[in-house]
Amino acid sequence: MIIDRNIQEKREREYLAPYAFLSQNSAGRKWNETECKYRTAFQRDRDRVIHSKAFRRLEYKTQVFAYYEGDHYRTRLTHTLEVAQIARSIAQYIGANEDLTHAIALAHDLGHTPFGHAGEKSLHRLMEDFGGFEHNRQSLRVVDLLETRYPDFPGLNLTFETRAGIIRHTTRYDQAPEEMLSQFMTTPQPSLEAQIVNIADEVAYSCHDIEDGLRSGFFNEHDLAELGMWEEVTRLVKEKLNLIDKDTFIYQCIRFLIDLFIRDLVDQTEQLLEMHDVIGSKQVMEADQATVSFSRRMNDLKAQLDVFLYNKFYTHYKIMRMQYKADRLLSDLFAEYSHRPFQLPPGVQRRIEKGEDCLERIVCDYIAGMTDRFALNEHRKLFLPYEY
Repeated sequence: MIIDRNIQEKREREYLAPYAFLSQNSAGRKWNETECKYRTAFQRDRDRVIHSKAFRRLEYKTQVFAYYEGDHYRTRLTHTLEVAQIARSIAQYIGANEDLTHAIALAHDLGHTPFGHAGEKSLHRLMEDFGGFEHNRQSLRVVDLLETRYPDFPGLNLTFETRAGIIRHTTRYDQAPEEMLSQFMTTPQPSLEAQIVNIADEVAYSCHDIEDGLRSGFFNEHDLAELGMWEEVTRLVKEKLNLIDKDTFIYQCIRFLIDLFIRDLVDQTEQLLEMHDVIGSKQVMEADQATVSFSRRMNDLKAQLDVFLYNKFYTHYKIMRMQYKADRLLSDLFAEYSHRPFQLPPGVQRRIEKGEDCLERIVCDYIAGMTDRFALNEHRKLFLPYEY
């Protein structure tokens, strides 16, 4: 039997929880298209994101360490895949729509700049007089405008629900300004699936930044001992596993930590769903507060972890040095392209000639799409006399 879209939509109706967002209820796409015979609307979104150029570029975009710092640190791509895996697991456990969750998770960082949050801060400063820069909005620009894959419309033409999940992505590092959200703020809260991605992002970067921080030597296990959460995790690992080498021990601690986060999240979310007697996706989005949440105890433990990582990792002098270098490099590129746009590639120059946006925004789009490696190479070509 061929499993076509109608059968998959039927399965959603039969097997997903009543508060899951069903693909058949999508508000649709910006540009009318005939729906796929075999895939649901959200499966199609997922596939379009995976096949985009912006998604492939994430491989050489910084998470915390630039790509040249080592082969085993997270990149923006591996981080995205880890977020997607955690988000899909959570969605499966609570009966949410895995396909919508997966699509949002894969797309949530498409607008990230080279050199991580340092690059974002630089572009925001450089674009201060031209509307600023925020990577959620840039992710939406990527899927709505900048990807040129189809002859009949710009962008990827994703569903409203996936686009809303992208622009309403909210973590400690992600918050699009209110004026950017107007068309997507039709309800107080985003969908349950978008909320899952928000939390999965925080779980992924908190846990995996511990692993990268330990691997880099920026802090050690003795430093982590001050955290109640780490003490609890190491105790559990030692109780269950004996005589394992240091690398395996660290990996198992990170594994147990992720499991601790997810278990708490699922339990707390289940309690909130029952407490508020949630029986539909509309109720989730019209609630006064997020439905997907950690317990108060876990929020306190995570807050301690966030402070630790900020003090010991994100503000480490080697990270700060890299960030200042990134700021100088992107500032040089922005100034050079803005004053001499004839040095931009033909496709970008055509956008300028057509007047698609102001020169500065088009230059910003071009720089934001660069990988770390490409930005470094471009800088050498523009400013070193023997490079071309």
